[in-house]
Amino acid sequence: MATMFSERRGLTRFAWLSIATAVATILLKGLAYLLTGSVGFLSDALESGVNLAAAIMALVSLAIATRPPDEEHAYGHDKAEYFSSGAEGTLILVAAVTIAVSALRRLLYLEPLEQVGAGLLVSATASVLNLLTARVLLRAGKQYDSITLRADAHHLLTDVWTSVGVIAGVGLVAITGWEWLDPLIALIVAAHIVRAGVRLVWDSLHGLMDTALPPEEMALATAVLDRYKKRGIEYHALRTRRSGAQRFLSVHVQVPGAWTVQQGHTLMEEIERDLRQVLSPISIITHLEPLEDPVSWDDIPLLREDE
Repeated sequence: MATMFSERRGLTRFAWLSIATAVATILLKGLAYLLTGSVGFLSDALESGVNLAAAIMALVSLAIATRPPDEEHAYGHDKAEYFSSGAEGTLILVAAVTIAVSALRRLLYLEPLEQVGAGLLVSATASVLNLLTARVLLRAGKQYDSITLRADAHHLLTDVWTSVGVIAGVGLVAITGWEWLDPLIALIVAAHIVRAGVRLVWDSLHGLMDTALPPEEMALATAVLDRYKKRGIEYHALRTRRSGAQRFLSVHVQVPGAWTVQQGHTLMEEIERDLRQVLSPISIITHLEPLEDPVSWDDIPLLREDE
């Protein structure tokens, strides 16, 4: 367990990488806007500003989430990651509104673009930086099961595709002379990133609501428990939830009433070990009950009221 927390504390280095990339891309895309006057490049630069704010929040949330459990937070601090990804989604939505307002204003007052070639080159360089950083964050997010790093990676990938669209749009304006294409592309960009923002907020709300483990992980848990039925063991009241990278599982296990405490304890240790082999990291609580007692078959509700 100590090794796991030690490894996760090192995740902040990926947040610092994201911050450095965001600063670099803001400068590059801002330069592209100053060179060309393109509202498309402006929208791209604004989204990179959101990337910077999100990366800073990711740094703070990871610093909190990777702390080990303490007296006030016996189940750890993993949920801090959901606040970060939710805030990032909200910032994306704010950026989308800002981009849309700028694009609508430009549609009303069309202006010619300048130094398009230089602007395209600068913006393309920023996009390559975002793509490389996103790949690093996505790989780390999967390896360490971090929703914050995955959210940041998907946000950067969205930024990359946004930039590709903006670059294509500005290029078409330069070729065709249709200045209205520039703000139109910006509006399409705004609509596109709204989807990413809504998805991040939705995923964060699900995490904060203690959603059960996904079906594929539930199947692994039940497969382990079902193996013990061949030995005359039963189980019920299987409940799970997830908090950041940490999983939680509780289950009632029924054994012959004639068993000794030691026999029951040994079985619980064996079951918990098998569950950890397929679902890790995981915190497990098992409740031992006698098979012969009819009361033990009741699936105790979360809030039990004694009659």
